Amino acid sequence: MKKGIIVLIVLALIGFGLYSWGVGFNNTAISLKETSTKTWANVESAYQRRNDLIGNLVKTVQGAADFERGTLKDVIEARSKATSVSIDPTNITPEQLNQFNQAQSGLSGALSRLLVTVERYPDLKSNQNFLELQSQLEGTENRINVARDRFNATVEPYNLHIKKFPNSILASILNFDELAYFKSEAGSEKAPDVDFDFE
Repeated sequence: MKKGIIVLIVLALIGFGLYSWGVGFNNTAISLKETSTKTWANVESAYQRRNDLIGNLVKTVQGAADFERGTLKDVIEARSKATSVSIDPTNITPEQLNQFNQAQSGLSGALSRLLVTVERYPDLKSNQNFLELQSQLEGTENRINVARDRFNATVEPYNLHIKKFPNSILASILNFDELAYFKSEAGSEKAPDVDFDFE
């Protein structure tokens, strides 16, 4: 009888230990993933701010009657593409991030061409509304970079938590998948060529 009670107590302690480990793992994984999800929402918010500012910038530039319409059209189309790509923040995959990054880099490129083209229009360049929008866009680009860095900083502890043994066993059972990091687009590690030939 005493052996049976000891065995039951040992089994109860093991069961309680496994239960505590499972609950602790699950709650920590959910908290870490929720932090990453919230931080991704901040990334999207920063991109939304840029999209909103671009709308105002386009309206300001459209006021310049002789401004090059093709450049403006490229920005409008790139903005439309960038806003059409969405990501499920609870299941961010490398493919989703790559698609999102491509759309946003297309918008960044079109916007850069627009700002370079503006240099040829002194009236527009000196327009107070345009200067203010340009300044806000520069600040927004910095916010986007900070938001992406913060997102990556929240993905790391979550991924580490679900990859470490023995947590990896529970992660596979409970379907906690690895989140993708936000990475720069291919080729961005190379410094761009700067050409000051304005002819």
